[in-house]
Amino acid sequence: MSALSDNIELFIKELMEQSSEVSLQRNELAQYFACAPSQINYVLSTRFTLDHGYIIVSRRGGGGYIRVMRVDTEKDDILYESACRIGDLLTLREAQAMVGRLLGENIILEREARLMLAAADGYAQSTREKQDNVRARVMRSMLVALMQLV
Repeated sequence: MSALSDNIELFIKELMEQSSEVSLQRNELAQYFACAPSQINYVLSTRFTLDHGYIIVSRRGGGGYIRVMRVDTEKDDILYESACRIGDLLTLREAQAMVGRLLGENIILEREARLMLAAADGYAQSTREKQDNVRARVMRSMLVALMQLV
């Protein structure tokens, strides 16, 4: 299976040599490589992650697509680094420190900082772990959205 995964990865990376962003149809790619769509998902989820310098945007459904974008780490190193450092859990204190750094480095404005902090603080889940888990996912989503704007 790894040879197939390597071929799929190489194919996508070759497409990305022409552009920093490509849109793919999961089913068409699966047909091209004569594999299950889950194999495409596997390659995307393991080899095209933020840690590897990529953002994946997926739209499901009949006309759905997968957009793979290369992160320009020179432009938005701090956003990228921050998004990569978020694990499965993020405490409110860690989120506040992260937003403070983004504000201090003039990456976000005061208004954006207040919105991010409000989003990071507004969880009434039953357990602290659930709160930290939701906070991590929301903060990562906001950082990815900011990277797409830079």
